[in-house]
Amino acid sequence: MEDDISISKGIIEQLVEGTIDDDNVDRLLKLPKKDSDRFFTYIEVLQERVSWNDPILLRLSDKLYIVSKGHGKRVTQCECGFEFGDYRTNWKLASKIRTRKTAEEMKAVYDPAPAVPEAGWQEVREYFCPDCGTQHAVEVVPPGYPVIFEMLPDLDKFYADYLGRPLADASEDWYRDRTSETTATWNQ
Repeated sequence: MEDDISISKGIIEQLVEGTIDDDNVDRLLKLPKKDSDRFFTYIEVLQERVSWNDPILLRLSDKLYIVSKGHGKRVTQCECGFEFGDYRTNWKLASKIRTRKTAEEMKAVYDPAPAVPEAGWQEVREYFCPDCGTQHAVEVVPPGYPVIFEMLPDLDKFYADYLGRPLADASEDWYRDRTSETTATWNQ
């Protein structure tokens, strides 16, 4: 493939679906650089796979996205449409959480036995969408450890500086963790 040849939308669809053949994977890996529109083709493919129209800004995991709701509102949203809230607040705080603390509870999901976390020293937290029940994340942490906020992307910088297409609602205020503001209201 040459530098200036774009990757077809069909190849991106196969990549997202996990059905891409080895030859095309090899071709993608050997490209000297990505074509300039690949990210936007990828977003277009993702957008076609969801039932809602809110523009996807970034995919966080298989079924979890940061979307624009318009009017200066960006939220973390499940593929089913459930909104976890402002993307600057850890989405896990709005999820259903199952905590496995005993060895028996952990053995139900860990096998073989040497892989089982040590009860009393660790716990397994599983985070689910309250609407559709999709499991979005798992953490193995010491008991009492704070909920991990895995990713707070600087979307404005990414779109403007890396992709060359600034977002219409760009603001320096977007890139700040607002999780503590949410948890501060819990005692009120």
